[in-house]
Amino acid sequence: MFKNKNWGVLLGAAFLMATSAVGPGFLTQTTVFTQALGASFGFVILASIILDIGAQLNVWRVIAVSEKRAQEIANMVLPGLGIFISVLIVLGGFAFNIGNVGGAGLGFNVLFGMSAEAGAILAAAIAIGIFLVREAKKVMDRFAQIMGLLLILLMVYVAFTSAPPLAEAAVKTILPDEISFTAIITLVGGTVGGYITFAGGHRLLDAGIKGKASLPEVTNSAVSGITIASVIRIFLFLAALGVVSKGLILDESNPPASVFQLAAGNVGYKIFGVVMLSAAITSVIGSAYTSVSFIKSFKPAFEKYENWLIIGFILISTIIFVTIGRPVHLLILAGALNGLILPITLGTILWAAHKSKIVGDYKHPIILTVFGLFVVLVMAWMGGYTLVEQLPALFN
Repeated sequence: MFKNKNWGVLLGAAFLMATSAVGPGFLTQTTVFTQALGASFGFVILASIILDIGAQLNVWRVIAVSEKRAQEIANMVLPGLGIFISVLIVLGGFAFNIGNVGGAGLGFNVLFGMSAEAGAILAAAIAIGIFLVREAKKVMDRFAQIMGLLLILLMVYVAFTSAPPLAEAAVKTILPDEISFTAIITLVGGTVGGYITFAGGHRLLDAGIKGKASLPEVTNSAVSGITIASVIRIFLFLAALGVVSKGLILDESNPPASVFQLAAGNVGYKIFGVVMLSAAITSVIGSAYTSVSFIKSFKPAFEKYENWLIIGFILISTIIFVTIGRPVHLLILAGALNGLILPITLGTILWAAHKSKIVGDYKHPIILTVFGLFVVLVMAWMGGYTLVEQLPALFN
């Protein structure tokens, strides 16, 4: 797939995007929707994969040919728009990072019995340690690859032990009994929404992989990122399907843990701890790195002290979780904003893709523009609906 000297960075960017997407919310959403839709959830996954690829290819390609980060592109489209988008990305990434830290703490709790708060502190220390070394970004790439491969292997094992009805899953993926529009939108937002959309593209730009000549590499890396996240989701879906198809009841308080335990007993429960820890800590790293990438271009000092800003981002998220817990209202608002971030950012990228002052003589494929516009319209409607529905909760 990657045949040149940049293969490590290209693969690292793909895994960074994928593991940023696979967090505590990813695990819960997949399990809950499988319980609700059964084998028909396979169709939702297939539809979301197609939409995810359409969104990511637009974003990564335009970042590469423009040789600019998303906020810089946005400011060229409309002065001040880049600052507005950066604020949305950073606030959303920060709020969700509190949940990611909490998820990592839960993983340590399952594995070793320590409190979630102590586990969160230990997970934050591991993440911070990566950004204290000289070659932090290379270490980040390798860490994301190792954790991503571990997630895939564990998901395959649990899916195998749960013995899902594969033939039914294959048929219902093409001919579902029901189609959940909400599930499709949730999966798209959870896989390529908010900061996740730009994790890989900004990583490649930082590594110097840019320009029209790099487009084949960038395209492969983007598709690989979606593929990795999708493989993890598919095997988690199969694991959950194997459990619910037997009529077993999932624990509403922690559906993903219930799937692992029912599929493989106490060993499965420990595997869940490893999966939750791996998914959460890589999301902590991806969220912090990508959020800071949206502000570091505004001042030279930000670029110079990038790693320290990332460390501060992780520290503050951890302190809030340990001292206050997960601020529910903030997470509710952040979830609604996350649904709005994708149409705003993707719409901006699509506009920029056809402005020669940004992309030069590059001609953006029409099919990608159409794909992107479809995602923008659908996500804008759903994000707006969610925001209107959830705002009253902030004042109760």
